[in-house]
This record gives sequence, structure tokens and C-alpha cells, in this order.
Amino acid sequence: MQKELRRKFNDNFSEEKYTAFLQQLENLHPGALEFRIAETPVFIPKDFTQKMLDACEDIVDIITAPNFKSLTQKAIPDSVVAGDEKDHPEFIAFDFGICENANGTLEPQLIEMQGFPTLFAFQAFHSAITKTYAELPATYDAYLNGYNETTYLQLLKEIIVGDCNAENVILLEIYPEQQKTRIDFYCTEDVLGIKTVCLTKVIGEGDQLFYELDGKKTLIKKIYNRLIFDDLYQQEYPENSIDISRPWDVEWIPHPNWFYRVSKYTLPLIDNPYVPPTFYLNKLNQIPEDLENYVLKPLFSFAGMGVIIDVTIEDINRITDPENWILQRKVKYADVIETPDVPAKAEIRLFYFWKKEWNRPVAVHNLARLSKGKMIGTRYNADKTWVGGTVAFFER
Repeated sequence: MQKELRRKFNDNFSEEKYTAFLQQLENLHPGALEFRIAETPVFIPKDFTQKMLDACEDIVDIITAPNFKSLTQKAIPDSVVAGDEKDHPEFIAFDFGICENANGTLEPQLIEMQGFPTLFAFQAFHSAITKTYAELPATYDAYLNGYNETTYLQLLKEIIVGDCNAENVILLEIYPEQQKTRIDFYCTEDVLGIKTVCLTKVIGEGDQLFYELDGKKTLIKKIYNRLIFDDLYQQEYPENSIDISRPWDVEWIPHPNWFYRVSKYTLPLIDNPYVPPTFYLNKLNQIPEDLENYVLKPLFSFAGMGVIIDVTIEDINRITDPENWILQRKVKYADVIETPDVPAKAEIRLFYFWKKEWNRPVAVHNLARLSKGKMIGTRYNADKTWVGGTVAFFER
């Protein structure tokens, strides 16, 4: 997007430099980096960054409104209980595509959002290594609102661990050693001093939860939740595991309900030029005649699973639970990242953190993803280069 920076980066690129860059990331936790890392970061000009931030602030206005919980109560499945819900999620991620409007101008378009964590710890290391690798000028930074690596990681620790002993805080996932994002779990352990614990290893006694630490049964007071309940319930629930949906005496960070409240379910509530028009399928008075300009998405799915891009009337007629689907106006991803062969498309995920005493969340950092397929994500970009996970650097 910044032509001079792009030209300079591409001219200076070599497979040798890229291999050395990947090795630095691999050395963080050997064998744990399972998703593809793109060859290049993304360079974002000031005006584009501001458009994304302005859109996020409009959405935050909705999330902080007094009626937001009542508007999103039906988003939460009956199976999710998990104790007392907090007033707000500690983390929100907003995914923007770099798109082209009808006038051929580049603009952000919100694709999805989630009241759920993402690769927060890994991205601190990733962005630092990438900044050196890309030889970026001091006028570009991956952090927002004046944060830097030190203050960002300190804020992450304050939100998750706070004044609790680290041994009483866990990162919870199901079979974490099998997850493609597990490098972030290990980086989180490095930064926060907490342990990653599989759901199958959690012990329930009365209303309290425990795990084994160095051979000692240890009380769990806080759960940094990386467990997606929706995915868990679609699988065969692990044998001999506790019923995690019970109201246990723990503090959830964030509470599982916010995964559902701040999600695709929220999109039809938003009116902003950088948020594509979105409708609950069961509330549509009339199906659009130009269905080819829409995408059909299940409300309760993760990582793009179940999305129908080329929608037909037959697709809609086959749906037996329209209350669990949305119809969203398609956006046109711009072929904006010049690469040695064909240009790549890009998405930027903005990280918003929300401390207990704050009235609103604050933008702090990001990740980005490059794609040459129909959808963003590694499973849609097999055997392609200059695609995968990366980081955006914003012009100051």
C-alpha cells in the first residue's frame, strides 16, 4: 500500500534472508510453528489506519451501550453457563479486509470480530523479528496508541494475571499440543509465567477447579480461556473431563459468553461505511435478487468453516435453522500486495485490550494475513508463496 516501502522491500528480498527470518521465529519454540509465515509484512498509511480505528470506535459504541446484552442474549447457546459473566470482554479482535470500493479506492471492510483472544504473545515476538528483517524506518510501528513491546506485554500481564499468583492462573485449551496456534501458548507461558492446561487435565472438586503443577494439586483462580466452546461441543466431548459449562468458582478471561456476543452475531447491528451490510437470515423480508453479491455464513463456526461464498437460492432453501445464519454483502478484496508472481490480498486484525477499570477498550497491536485464494487462511492457500501470517506496520 506504501509503494516506496513495497518497492524497497521487494527489491531487497531474498530467499536466504527469508529462511533466516523463519529460523528466528522457529527458534522461539522449535517444532511449534505449524502455520505458514508470509514473506512480507504489510505497510499501512495513516489515513487507512484511521478509517479502521474510526469503524472500531463505532462498533465499541454499540458494545458499550446499555442494551447490548439484551440485543445479543440469543447469541449464547443454552449449553454455555461457565459462571458469572463480566460486564465486558477483556479482549476484542476486529478483522478488516483491504478492499476496493466501486470507485476503485482502497478502503477497509470489517469481515469478522470476536470477543476472544488471538496470538497476543506470539505477535510481540513476531513483530519485533519482522521489523528487523524488513529493515523498516522508525516512522512505522506495529503497535497503536503509543504502546510498545514492553508496555503491551505488561498490559497483557495486568489483565490476565493481575495481582494473582501466576501458579493459580492457567491458559485453558483442549489438547493444546495438537493446536496449530500452540506456539502462542508457549510464548504466553514465557511472558506471563502461567501454564497451559488441557481440559482433560482439569480436576473439579465441589465448586473449585485444580490442576497438577510439579506433582502438586494446585487451585485455579483464573482461566485465560483459549477454549472455543462451539468447537468443543461439535466434537465428541472428552471422556472423564469435567463439565466445563458448570458455574465453577473461577474468573474467566474472557468469559465464554463474549465469544458469542461479540461475533458475527453482532454484525447486523452495525451501520458503518466500513462494515458491509449484514442481515440475520431468519429476519430477511426478501431474499436479494443479486445473491451472487452476498456470502452466507453460519453464526456459530470458527476459522471460516461452513461459509458459502457463491450463494444460490438452493443453498438458502436447504438451511433448516435460518436463525443461525447471516447473509453478508460481499466485499472485493484488493490485489494490493505486489509479489514476485501474482498480487496477494490482505486482512488486518486489530487487537483491542480492555482493563477492568476502563470504560472502553483500546487498540494496542495487530496481526495480518496474506492470501491468494478465495478466502483468507492457510487451508485456502496451499502450495502458494507470499501468503500466510504476518504483521501490519502503521505509518505514524
